[in-house]
Amino acid sequence: MTTWRPHPHIRVVAIGLHWRGGRLLAAEVRDDAGRIKGVRPLGGEIEFGESWRAALLREFNEELGIDVTITGEPLMMENIFVHEGATGHEVMFIAEVRFPDDAFSRQDRIDFREDNGEEITARWFDLADLDVPDGPSLYPTGLKELLLAPKSRCD
Repeated sequence: MTTWRPHPHIRVVAIGLHWRGGRLLAAEVRDDAGRIKGVRPLGGEIEFGESWRAALLREFNEELGIDVTITGEPLMMENIFVHEGATGHEVMFIAEVRFPDDAFSRQDRIDFREDNGEEITARWFDLADLDVPDGPSLYPTGLKELLLAPKSRCD
């Protein structure tokens, strides 16, 4: 198992919101013992000289091997968090994405590998099941409230 820690600098990231039947696609986030502590929409770091849009398209192509369509303007968030005692800091572009027709439509989960070899599992989650006692958190913290705010998403 890979032990992940936040980067010791501010990262600028782009993440995509993909919905299926009102459920959000998100990757499992595990603690050092391998327990699921939360989930996070897919995406990753924006490279120097790359736009957030280009980064989001690239990340989905690298991770899932598909070309997504960005369907709107991004939400913006600052994410300061602690994971296993280490502080992370991100500025986030968060946008709705549409998958190609029938991409993963018959799958309940998507398994893929990050560039560092880490195995990732992503599934579709009902927002009502996230950020509740004994349930996984939705990361970044505050995203659920942002998504539930009026006019924050089209589904």
